Order: sequence, then C-alpha cells, then structure tokens
Amino acid sequence: MRARRYVTAAWDIGMTQDAFERWMREALSMVEQRLSLWVPFSAPAGLGEAMRYGVLDGGKRLRPLLVLASCEAVDGDVEAALRAAVSVELIHAYSLVHDDMPCMDNDVLRRGKPTVHVRFGEAGAMLAGDAMQALAFEVLTPEQGLAPELQARLCGLLSRAAGHGGMAGGQAIDLASTGLTLDEAGLRDMHYRKTGVLLRASVLMGAATGACSATAWAALTEFGDAIGLAFQVVDDILDVTQPSEKLGKTAGKDLHANKPTYVTVLGLTEARRQVQVLHGQAQDALMRSGLADAGRLRLLADMVVERDS
Repeated sequence: MRARRYVTAAWDIGMTQDAFERWMREALSMVEQRLSLWVPFSAPAGLGEAMRYGVLDGGKRLRPLLVLASCEAVDGDVEAALRAAVSVELIHAYSLVHDDMPCMDNDVLRRGKPTVHVRFGEAGAMLAGDAMQALAFEVLTPEQGLAPELQARLCGLLSRAAGHGGMAGGQAIDLASTGLTLDEAGLRDMHYRKTGVLLRASVLMGAATGACSATAWAALTEFGDAIGLAFQVVDDILDVTQPSEKLGKTAGKDLHANKPTYVTVLGLTEARRQVQVLHGQAQDALMRSGLADAGRLRLLADMVVERDS
C-alpha cells in the first residue's frame, strides 16, 4: 500500500503515520486470512471458486478497516470485530458481483480483472452473490465464541444497511434514475442509501463490540454518515478524472450510461467542495465523540477523501 501524507489534527495525539500504516497492514492481513478461511473453496459445482474469485485478493477493504478501527476506539472485542469485518466485506463484494451483471450496470472489469459473470457466467455470478450474502450472516452467528445478544445486534445493523432501506434501495433508485434529472437532495438520498449506509454500519458494528456511550454512538453515526457520502462523491469525481487502469474498473461508466452523479448535477468544482465539507463534518463528529483513541478513524476519513482510485 502506497504511503501518503495525511493532515493531523491537534486534538489527536499518539497516532503517527508510520503507526497507522503498520496497523493497516496488520488489519488487512487478518481480514484476508479470515476471508480465505471462511469463504469455502469446497462449495459444489464451482460455486466456491466463483465466491472466492469475487471477494479475495482485491479491493480497498475500507469497510473492514472501519469496523476494526471503531472497535479499537471503544476497546472492543477484536475477535467479534473480525467476524463483523469479514461479514460486511462479504455483503459489499456480493453487491459488486450483482451490480456488474448485464441486468444491472453491465460491467466487464472489477478490481483490475474480468467481472465474476464474465469469468463464471451470469448464473454462476448470481449464485455466488447469493451465497456470499448468506455467508455474511453465517459468519456473524457462530455456535460459540460470540454472545447471542451481540450476534443479534450485529446482524440487525448489517441487514438494515444491506436491505431495502439501505444498499439495495439505493441501487433501485440508481437504476430507476438513469436518464432522469435529480436535484442534489435526491442524489444525496440515493448515494446515502447505495453506499453511505453500509459504511456507517461498518463503523457502528465495530462500536457495538465494546462499551460505547450514547454520546459516542451518536457521534460515530454522524461520522459514518459523512464519510459514507464523501466516499461516493469521490467515486463520482474519480469516474470522470481517472482512467480505467487506475480505477480497476471501467472509467466514465456513469456518464456514458446517463446516470446522475455529483459531477453531472453540481459540477466538478462543487463536487470537490462537497467532499471537503463532508470531511470536516466527519472530523468534527470524532471530536465530539469523547473517544480517546479515534486516530485510526480520523486517518481513514483522510484516506477516503484523498484517494485517487
């Protein structure tokens, strides 16, 4: 992972860039190990191969990193957080597999390689996504090692973020809005559901693994909302400013499909300004959280707005 320089906040001490990057390497290694362990190659008729192709060895893993950083901010249960991190990545990966299919966004490139339906066929991709979605909740409900109350809370957070009120609902709005004109409020609602809610859930699932006050929970909710929307606005910007080779997916896809984005609705300059506003809101929320160890969350927010792919 390429080193970057991030703006440090005066209120947050003790988290150096080197320490942050070491933490990211360790966290990503743990997530990859668990994904490789829990996504079964042995699923029948090539299903396991398609599932592993769709989720392993690729992606930014931002959602798992948010889960683990939030867990550490509340001194939570790391093993529970690892299960939450894997589960949210499985939901994210399944959504990409389905979104790329011809009946949805019809894309042939994802994470720098052919999409799952190109490699395994449309039926294989549909089943792989279905199985990954179910596996996410299987990971959250082991027979031992995770208290039933926590299992239920994590499942509730994830299911609400993935369903009609969140990711699936946002994707429905996205498909229905092709060729239409949305105002900024409508666009914000679509992006909030399609991308933002799952990012917020990642933050809250990590927080649910430890002792989190009502004040901290509210602040982390605001933080998750802000970076969730910022992530999608940055995606809209990168879609028109970066080549496919850099993005690992087809550049200009939304523009060519005549879909509303922050760039088409507000223009590139205003879209970039919105990212900075949302970044400030995220950092302000962390300051109000009362959490002493929020440095990793702060730096992840910086990474969201400064990324170039």
